[in-house]
Amino acid sequence: MPEFAVTALLTFLVIIDPPGLAPVFVALMGDHPGENAARVARKAVAVAGVTLVFFAAAGGPLLNYLGVSLDALRVAGGILLFGIAWNMALGQRKRQTPEEAADAHEREDVSVFPLAIPLIAGPGAFASVLVLTTEANGRLAYFGILLGALLSVLMLSYLSLRVAGRLTDALGRTGINVVTRVLGIVLAALAVQLVADGTLGLLG
Repeated sequence: MPEFAVTALLTFLVIIDPPGLAPVFVALMGDHPGENAARVARKAVAVAGVTLVFFAAAGGPLLNYLGVSLDALRVAGGILLFGIAWNMALGQRKRQTPEEAADAHEREDVSVFPLAIPLIAGPGAFASVLVLTTEANGRLAYFGILLGALLSVLMLSYLSLRVAGRLTDALGRTGINVVTRVLGIVLAALAVQLVADGTLGLLG
């Protein structure tokens, strides 16, 4: 159980990457007043949290209906997460496409799109929730640990958004890039382990 807790916490931490959200948030908010920034941060984290929790609850039954095995999901999730880790480690991570960025600047409220989805709750987060939910295998204690880890990282994300300006100034672009690349290396190791475990399960 402690190993699962550490894995869940690290996975959400590196995938959501709270420090990496800060410069994106500053760019999206621009010259908006501080109170509006606080409201946007609260709404974005709440929407992302509800979406991921719903996916955690509904993802397992969906996989069972489709007949997808846990080992197959491990391999698929590991490959997807490794692709994200590769881009993070090489400093090539893009949280949104140019079209999404342009659309965001045309909207008054950026809390749901693109901040909540796909910046906080992106493909990697959905894949992680799905893999970890199936790892919990219906055990309530493990599912509770998963939710606790997710909510902890979402709280860190909210704090990162609230102090985005000061965090960006303190770490600088270089500092944030270093943090993101280190997290990318950790995520790559987790992804390789997922693929290895899944492959052994499929072959066994």
